[in-house]
Amino acid sequence: MRAGGMQPVAAWDNQRDPRSDFHSWWYLRHTFRVMEHLASLNLPLKNKRILEISAGIGDLTTFFMDRGCTIDATDSRPENLAMLKWRFEKEMEKLRFFFLDLEHPATSNLPRTERYDIVFNFGVLYHLANPKESLEYLAPFAKDLFLLETCVSMGSEEAINLVKEEKAHFSQAMHGTGCRPTRPWIYNQLKRHFPHVYMPTTQPNWKNFITDWEAKESGTPLTRSIFIGSHKPLDNPLLVEGIPMQQTKH
Repeated sequence: MRAGGMQPVAAWDNQRDPRSDFHSWWYLRHTFRVMEHLASLNLPLKNKRILEISAGIGDLTTFFMDRGCTIDATDSRPENLAMLKWRFEKEMEKLRFFFLDLEHPATSNLPRTERYDIVFNFGVLYHLANPKESLEYLAPFAKDLFLLETCVSMGSEEAINLVKEEKAHFSQAMHGTGCRPTRPWIYNQLKRHFPHVYMPTTQPNWKNFITDWEAKESGTPLTRSIFIGSHKPLDNPLLVEGIPMQQTKH
């Protein structure tokens, strides 16, 4: 069992295996619900060129592989990149891997001249202390769509809301500081880079994705939202150009 087993790999001698974070029961269930929701949105996702931001160990990468896409996957942790290369060593004709630390993008080996049909940025933004700068860096890579999923804070104001995270965990902020921006902050930042910004009328069927944004409290410590930046208008009844206050579960 190459992907799911916990047999030793040379890159992890005397180190903690990153699957201990990414393959927890909670994390896997979250992944399943998020990706089934993405599939439900009827977006043009087949046979595309994808830039996947902070791919971790590749559990979301397979979503695009199974749709005939070619993928450039990035991460900032050497352990995660090593796991990506190990898991997908027999499928390298459709995959390339690059180092990218979004807190220090100048150190990346990802060519700045590359352009992609889709930039896939799920579960990353809230692990950053500089979300504005990261969006400015990433947006030019997207020719068509910019897909973003992140933890958010409640509220109608524009705020970033920095927080401390445990950097020892492979799935958390590498430099120990993350953020919980409000939906208006994210939406308006994306509008600086894309003429059309959408949010789904539905949410993944998972506890961290609330549907009633008019409630004073979210009832969950890690409330999450999905955003779509596009260079072209999307005629899709499952998307709304604006910030919905009521959504439904997929």
